[in-house]
Amino acid sequence: MRKVSVEERRARVGWRHHLAGEARGEDVVEVARHLIGLHSTDPATVFLAAGARMVEPKVAAIEQALYDDRRLVRMLAMRRTMWVVPTDTLPVVEAAATKAVAERERKRLIKAIDEIGVASGDDGGSAAWLEAVEAATLGALEARGGAAFGTELSADVPGLRTSYVYAEGKTYGGPQNLTTRILNVMSMWGRIVRGRPRGQWNSSQYRWAPVEAWLPAGMPVLDRAAAQTTLTEAWLRGFGPASINDLKWWTGWTLGEVRKALANLNVVEVDLNGAPGLLLADDTEPVATPDPWIALLPALDPTAMGWTERAWYLGDHREPLFDRSGNIGPTVWCDGRIVGGWAQRKTTGEVVFRLFEDIGAELTAAVEREATRLTEWIGDVRVTPRFRTPIDRELTA
Repeated sequence: MRKVSVEERRARVGWRHHLAGEARGEDVVEVARHLIGLHSTDPATVFLAAGARMVEPKVAAIEQALYDDRRLVRMLAMRRTMWVVPTDTLPVVEAAATKAVAERERKRLIKAIDEIGVASGDDGGSAAWLEAVEAATLGALEARGGAAFGTELSADVPGLRTSYVYAEGKTYGGPQNLTTRILNVMSMWGRIVRGRPRGQWNSSQYRWAPVEAWLPAGMPVLDRAAAQTTLTEAWLRGFGPASINDLKWWTGWTLGEVRKALANLNVVEVDLNGAPGLLLADDTEPVATPDPWIALLPALDPTAMGWTERAWYLGDHREPLFDRSGNIGPTVWCDGRIVGGWAQRKTTGEVVFRLFEDIGAELTAAVEREATRLTEWIGDVRVTPRFRTPIDRELTA
């Protein structure tokens, strides 16, 4: 059985994830493609993750790919989290991952509408009421020229303003309207997408647009099992070798779905330091070790969140880097492993870091240079991770 050492896995990360100096990319779309997508729960992650991997990281180039050329698109996908993926892979991700989430969320939304009691049984009940509101929303979006904020759409469509009580009895609960829930479900079903936000690149106040603005023929309907096979192959190409547990966690699928997708591929089992792992059969050749490299990756970076079994690159540094929900904050990487954390000070905008281990004077100096470069790159924007971690709080105190 082929043995893949920890060192080789780290070398693969340097090459496949465009983190080693020689591996940095020219095109943000291709960078995103090799990672399947860029995490976008925290909107700044998209730009910081792409910037860490590009030869010439420019905010304008990333925004152009997202909003002008529309070669990238933001969508809810794996594990019900937000991603930015290449537009030409959107249908695969939609069928493989988003559709199942959409079905669950639509059922929950219809149940909530039932409880509110705004739909009449004579008119087809809550499902029909929701369909009518969705149709009216698409009409309002067209009337506004194909781009509108949720507040604008809710002003045009009374159904979006339907009120309900969120988390009744909880301190964080209270009255809300259905605007966000309905728009989110419409996006999951491939009817609308999130477009250019208000403000700077770290903003999450997105305009909504019809999916045809990115896919002129609309969202094609693909077979779910076939799409899951395609997505699995792409993931193994970028993140292999990995365990079945890694793949199950990353996709959010059932174990049965994972095994079915793997059965349609030519994969081989490998030895990951005594544990079983998988590689595509045409991807078993050893890879060379890249030159030493340093990277400062953002919160929820796709590499840091790429596997559920993380000891081979995380070591014993979990406690300061993760919040209570399992979200990782900004990390310092050295040659394929996490060696520290970083943060941006709100007052000065300076990127500061703390190393958890001694990596030597030369590499420490490289971290300092990268922190300085990132400070200049971020400029006057302030990046505060949505999920605060112990090291983030420590560095910004």
